[in-house]
This record gives sequence, structure tokens and C-alpha cells, in this order.
Amino acid sequence: MRKSFIILVLMVGSALPTMAAAQQAPTASITEMAATPLVRVNIAETLRTPPDEASITVGTQAKAPTAKAAVAANKTKTEKLLATIRAAGIRERDIQTQGIQLQPDYRWDPEPGGRGRQTLIGYIVSNSVQIKTRNIDALTSLLDALTSAGADTVYGPNFAISDPSLLRREARVRGMARGQAEATEYARNNGYTTVRLLSVEEGASYRGTDIIMTGSRISNAAMPPPPPAPRPERDGGDGIVAPGQLETGVSLNLLYRMER
Repeated sequence: MRKSFIILVLMVGSALPTMAAAQQAPTASITEMAATPLVRVNIAETLRTPPDEASITVGTQAKAPTAKAAVAANKTKTEKLLATIRAAGIRERDIQTQGIQLQPDYRWDPEPGGRGRQTLIGYIVSNSVQIKTRNIDALTSLLDALTSAGADTVYGPNFAISDPSLLRREARVRGMARGQAEATEYARNNGYTTVRLLSVEEGASYRGTDIIMTGSRISNAAMPPPPPAPRPERDGGDGIVAPGQLETGVSLNLLYRMER
């Protein structure tokens, strides 16, 4: 293994002399690099916590012989629904119209011989609104109020964590500790004493791009703040809604060098 590693490094160096000259000199010689193997550890750390916000999509629908009358009827129902939403304490920034739809309404008239024809009898107008609430314990009461106000359709709730950054920070702290312990175990099983962190990559499943940092930058960084206190468990809410728990985590790719 050591012999093939040295040959590979020499081939790369001879093929790219200009690039090698432009780069900063390595901190370890080729002999040292061959004598101290690397170990890569993949860590997935996940935390579970109750959600602290939920989104619901509610809709109204109205039928009338003319499109104008259908729009006016739906407008009245939507205004009543929005007034109920605001009275429930939902903030304006958490209320968003998802779409308004106008479509013809047909009646099917069967005819002899198994045939039939469609007859236009009016129009249907529907309006959907998405809302977000942070009062998880009052979700059942909110749903009752929405249906009583004339909501014809209700989709949700979809649960979420409003600020997962603190949980991911805690997951990183735990993941780094696990990675250090596992890499050290590999090193000691192969006759080495300790390991030195070379690089960290965070998976792209939670971010748009990978985060790559060198070991020196990590060692010089400030210590992270203590992890947040776990959120209290809920007793199941006020009725039919069971929020359960959501998972938040990170995936780390850690590279270490074994040292004696």
C-alpha cells in the first residue's frame, strides 16, 4: 500500500509541474504522508423534536348561473373566512392566497341508447388560502373555526420547525464528537495513537452547496455555543391533531490522518 501511494504522488507531480510549483508547499513530506494513512468517516446525526409551526390550506367554493354571480358569491365566503383567520391571531405575513379558479358547471343529461349530453348550468369559483400558525396546541380549535366560517376544503396540517439552525448546530457538535471517536478507534486498532482532522464536508441534503473546511480553519474557529434545550413534549394537543416529532440532522464526511 505504501509503495503504490508514493508512485501515484510522483506521477501526479511529474505530470503537473507548473501547478505543483504554484501551490503552497505541503505541510508533510511524501514519506510522512505514505507512513501515516488516512481514515475517512461518514457520520449522520439526527435529532427528533416536536414541531413548532403548522401550515394549512383552506378553500371556499361557490356556484351560480353566471360567472359574475359565482365570483361575487365566492368573494363573500372568502372574506368571511379571512376574517375568521385574522380573528384567530394569524399574522398577515402568514396568510397567502394560493389560487382562484373559475370553471364551467355542466349537468349530464342521459339519452336513450346509453348516450347523453352536457348542458351548461352555470359556473364554479374556488379560492384557496394557505395559513401558518405557531399555536400547535390550538390546531383543532382553529380547524373547527375555519369549517364553521365556510371553508369547503381543508388540507393539512403540514408540520415544520421554524428555525432548525440550532438543532443542526447541535447535530454538528455531536457528529464531530462521534467522528473523532470512531477515527481514533480505527487508528488505535492499527497501531497508531491519535488522529488529526484534515477536512470536513457537510452533505448537500440540508444546504444548496457542500461546505468544505480545512482542519486548520476548524481548529482556529471559536467554540460553538451550547446546544439548545430540548422542547417539551406535548400532551397530544386539544383534540384530533397529533403533531408527533420531526427529524433534523446533518451528514458529515470527515477526513483524518492517523498519527503515532
